[in-house]
Amino acid sequence: MYNSILLQGLGGSGASSIFLIGGMFVIMYFFMIRPQQKKQKEQQAYIEALKAGDKVITIGGLQGTVVTIREKTVVLEVDANKGVRMVFLKTAVSKDSSSQIAE
Repeated sequence: MYNSILLQGLGGSGASSIFLIGGMFVIMYFFMIRPQQKKQKEQQAYIEALKAGDKVITIGGLQGTVVTIREKTVVLEVDANKGVRMVFLKTAVSKDSSSQIAE
């Protein structure tokens, strides 16, 4: 008798289990997937809006000024005094560095 009462309490219905699992996926979407997609779209828009003269930081931490923009690459001037220029993929540009102080 006690076993049947315990099993009924633990079993639950199939509909409530599906509802619980569906709710977990909805929560995961709104807290993990959606913000990542939004951040990715903002990064893509930033890369497409690059223009010569913008100060940027690469994903490797290198700071430079955009000199030339090509289809898939960007040329950065990393040392203006010596004229050092390097070519990077556009996807390697991480963020704007005009608000940060370069040392």
